[in-house]
Amino acid sequence: MLIVVMAALIPLVMGFIWYNPKLFGKAWMQASGLTEEKMKGANMLVIFGVTFLLSFFFAFGMQFITIHQFHINSLFYRQDISDPNSEAGAFYKSIMDKLGGNFRTFKHGVAHGLLACIATVMPVITINALFERKGFKYIAINVGYWLVCMMLMGGVICAFT
Repeated sequence: MLIVVMAALIPLVMGFIWYNPKLFGKAWMQASGLTEEKMKGANMLVIFGVTFLLSFFFAFGMQFITIHQFHINSLFYRQDISDPNSEAGAFYKSIMDKLGGNFRTFKHGVAHGLLACIATVMPVITINALFERKGFKYIAINVGYWLVCMMLMGGVICAFT
């Protein structure tokens, strides 16, 4: 669970970097229709707190996207695999002994983060942006941010969970 908490910090750290005025912050504000005046007065403690909480949920879900071994348990639904002496438990243990470490690398998690972003986040942001009448720059900045976040989160979670 510690790795999930650490992965949940990635969107906060990346947001600080990505949306910094020296990188994409000014372009993002312009593309979003925000001004310095509109940005003032927000309760940043609430914003960062809710962002971390939602990032935690996101990181928790990334485990199911990046770690193949999570899905093996579903094959044993309603069977007791906690007892390695039972037939199901012995079979589960033999699978995990042979395959439990397969595809558990940072690189593999990055690949799953990339694919997950392209398949889920990119369409959602783009659809919303189209209806909000936002331009390509807005889409590119926000999708790019989530692409980097999901690749890093996937890598960390896959390699270290």
